[in-house]
Amino acid sequence: MTAGKNDAGAEDRATNRNQSEVNRKLKYISLAVLVVQNASLILSIRYVRTLPGDRFFTTSAVVMAEVLKVCTCLLIILLQKRFSLKETLHLLLDAIVFQYRDTLKLAIPSLIYTLQNNLQYVAISNLPAATFQVTYQLKILTTALFSVLMLRKSLSRVQWISLLLLFAGVAIVQVQQEGNKEASLANSANQNYMVGVVAVVISCLSSGFAGVYFEKILKGSSASVWVRNVQLGIFGTALGLLGLWWNDGAAVAERGFLFGYTGMVWCVIFNQAFGGLLVAVVVKYADNILKGFATSFSIIVSTVMSIYLFSFHVDLLFTAGAGLVIGAVYMYSLPKAPGSSPSSSSSSSSASSASPRTDRGVEMEAFLPKSVLVK
Repeated sequence: MTAGKNDAGAEDRATNRNQSEVNRKLKYISLAVLVVQNASLILSIRYVRTLPGDRFFTTSAVVMAEVLKVCTCLLIILLQKRFSLKETLHLLLDAIVFQYRDTLKLAIPSLIYTLQNNLQYVAISNLPAATFQVTYQLKILTTALFSVLMLRKSLSRVQWISLLLLFAGVAIVQVQQEGNKEASLANSANQNYMVGVVAVVISCLSSGFAGVYFEKILKGSSASVWVRNVQLGIFGTALGLLGLWWNDGAAVAERGFLFGYTGMVWCVIFNQAFGGLLVAVVVKYADNILKGFATSFSIIVSTVMSIYLFSFHVDLLFTAGAGLVIGAVYMYSLPKAPGSSPSSSSSSSSASSASPRTDRGVEMEAFLPKSVLVK
């Protein structure tokens, strides 16, 4: 009897060790995926937007990414229903049409995320990739502030300090870039630094507000992640087409929806469409510290690659500012000290990924139509 219990205990310990080893490997894989996705999307967008020759319409790229995302989610739902078209259609009809009030709630975040996606193209087209990556971390600040104002969440002292450091770091980077603006504009006549800064700031504000608003409407909802993404994607596609007609309608009618598309442009669109879904799959294996580390490391990767790809100049001032931002992102993701309030803890879990969610919604973060720019 005793021998049997010992054998069972040994098997349990061996199973736990194996599971622990698997989880450890998955964490490192998650880290690699997060870093590669965060850095590659920004660098690839910057690359295709600075190439000579015909430029694709960014509004069409936003629409195409939404269409691909919706198709992917529909395929996953169909797979979950074991390829039963009847059950799939019944589920979608009930969730989207019959519960139309619930669906309409997603119109606002979808509108904001569509605007954000277009603004990111504008920002990256006018800012160095490293500068955009650093400045875009202001979304952590805006998300935290909106969560405090709209959800009455509390932040720890360390989090407030990290937000101040984050703001200071971004400010230093902007001062440094302002000093180098004339030289950079001389090399890039088609770029407007101020337009890029305004675009990234508005994008950060929209990211913070949309994330907090989305968390509010998620509470009490029973819809699946994939259904929510279909709902978001339908609105995103419609609103994206409206934006395309408003901004590039005449040019698209003359040159075509896929004008300027190359293999690299398709890579960018696929990265946008599927990168967030891929991150969402692996992000559950990554804790907040790992996600914060991934964000910080992706800034370093973007900066180093910008030096080689775009002849980006890094001086002491930029290094100091970027260092403050990297440290602030990591500090914000640190676990709370014992005795911290639950609201503070949940706020950290949300804002450290730059888009707060409920427990179920945290897994959704990378599915949203933003970007998977460090989620």
